[in-house]
Amino acid sequence: MAAKILLVTGDAAESLEVLYPYQRLREEGYEVHIAAPSRKTLRLVVHDFEEGFDTYTEKPGYTLPADLAFSDVEPGRYAALVIPGGRAPEYLRNDPELRKICKAFFDADKPVAQICHGPLLTAAVGGLTGRRVTAYPALEPDMQAAGAEYQDTEVVVDGTLVSSRAWPDHPAWMREFLTVLRAKAPAV
Repeated sequence: MAAKILLVTGDAAESLEVLYPYQRLREEGYEVHIAAPSRKTLRLVVHDFEEGFDTYTEKPGYTLPADLAFSDVEPGRYAALVIPGGRAPEYLRNDPELRKICKAFFDADKPVAQICHGPLLTAAVGGLTGRRVTAYPALEPDMQAAGAEYQDTEVVVDGTLVSSRAWPDHPAWMREFLTVLRAKAPAV
């Protein structure tokens, strides 16, 4: 029986940061469930970097069905947690059900992969205190305020926590997360 991975997200999550780990982990033999505030079709977005803009731009992305609502998640059934970025973490961090889920993974020292704005969620549950992380560079003050040591590099591994800045860092992010996963929770 394949180990199960929980991917938590919502509307306005970055398409690549949801789909890449979802497909890569399935390719590796893991069963991946997508949880959201409710069981519905999620509307993802595409963030890109365009000349002349001071920040990234946002365009409509793919749609993807959520397998279950946060209120239906039993964290003990999952070996690891994936937290994509985009704008979703900004509002998801206020969801009490999701905060309980995230805290359960940190309390059990299970592998957690976070990228881009995903660390806003782990910061909201106190999961970054005393940790080394990276995130989208604009979040450096938020990471420091959460008690983390911020490093502007493509991937940071701190125990079972693996973080990256944004979708251009996917290869390093998933390579390091899979190293942690294989050691703590092999696919089969």
